[in-house]
Amino acid sequence: MEVPIVNDIAVSQSEARHQARTVRAGQQAVMGHRRGLRALLPFLGPSLIAAIAYVDPGNYATNIQSGSEYGYRLLWVVVLANLMAMVIQALSAKLGIATGRNLPELCRDHFPRYVNMILWVISEVAAMATDLAEFLGASLGLNLLFHIPLLLATLVTGVVTYIILMMQRFGFRPLEIFIGVLLGVIAASYFLETILSRPSFKSVAVHLVVPWLGGPNSVMLMVGIIGATVMPHAIYLHSGLTQHRIVPKNSEQAKRIYGFERLDVIIAMTLAGIVNLAMMYMAAAVFNQSGKTQVADISTAYHTLDPLLGPAAAGIFLVSLLASGISSSAVGTMAGQLIMQGFVGFSIPVWLRRIVTMIPTVVIVALGVDPMKTLVLSQVVLSIALPAPLIALVWFTKNRKLMGPLVNRRWVTVVASGITVVIIGLNVVYLVSSLGSA
Repeated sequence: MEVPIVNDIAVSQSEARHQARTVRAGQQAVMGHRRGLRALLPFLGPSLIAAIAYVDPGNYATNIQSGSEYGYRLLWVVVLANLMAMVIQALSAKLGIATGRNLPELCRDHFPRYVNMILWVISEVAAMATDLAEFLGASLGLNLLFHIPLLLATLVTGVVTYIILMMQRFGFRPLEIFIGVLLGVIAASYFLETILSRPSFKSVAVHLVVPWLGGPNSVMLMVGIIGATVMPHAIYLHSGLTQHRIVPKNSEQAKRIYGFERLDVIIAMTLAGIVNLAMMYMAAAVFNQSGKTQVADISTAYHTLDPLLGPAAAGIFLVSLLASGISSSAVGTMAGQLIMQGFVGFSIPVWLRRIVTMIPTVVIVALGVDPMKTLVLSQVVLSIALPAPLIALVWFTKNRKLMGPLVNRRWVTVVASGITVVIIGLNVVYLVSSLGSA
């Protein structure tokens, strides 16, 4: 029996059989032989991995600052950003199903070589910038939770994320389940924080749907929430997670598979959206209502939570941050592997990529650079890298020759194009503002 390969890692024989059972279950669901939740289960997973990008340490900083400074008034922006993310991630999942190719591979197939090389370099830099933010978040969590020196915490984070990535040896399912569990830990942590912080649910309900802009500072925070929500690596990765999972045999099966994966996107992204809302309304209830309106970073949030709500709330906050940083860093490394393989047709061992991508973080920590300034810089890099995958995604998914029965309807292309224009525009504003204040 041939041993399957998952992201260039050999899969064990026993897990290959388990993976084959998952695929068979999905095929039975597509043919109508499984109903209800049993039909959906084989398709759950890809969006859970992609959703981790939406609750990474960068989201913590933005949501906490927004909630502490403006209370509940920017919750509607989180809702808007999450709806945009759902559309983009659904398109990425659909691209993999319809074409059997991931987004970087399609770029390599259809764009000139020099364009692909430029896109590859930009995407690799963006992947490293993403990993930098996520790596720092996990390291800060370890540092604050266990009082480990930050440099040592960085090295521990590298080892832990590498161990998680080695789960790919056992096929796609164990890694999906593990990442899903970590996402569940983050969600459970904020459920507990909701109980402890006692937010005004009336205010939450109002500001979920009532837009508010305020002055220039609040507009810039809105730009930060929306403009930095959709991550380049999540767009690239999602198409790779669905491209070979359950291969359709005809047009009707392709539509059914996409129907299941769309539910996967809705479930995972809704969970990520709820977590982001909880981050903001917790900050509003605890910091803003206590007059602590200048809580703008993770470390300050932790040290402010302790005296206001007690060590339990502060500890839960760090547990969620640690789960976020470790899981998102592992996912970022997966995306980096896919980006290299797709754009240039080769890859490097996971252990080597893990070492290479953690070097910038180790250097920054060793030099004593302010972690929060580094997080801001990483967001600037992401702002530069984001237009390419967004534009390419919309372009490919409206191509009937490529997409067949899953080609975008006209209104979907219009909506996706509008989202792309808004996100790119906000990222330009964020970029200019960040460079201007640097």
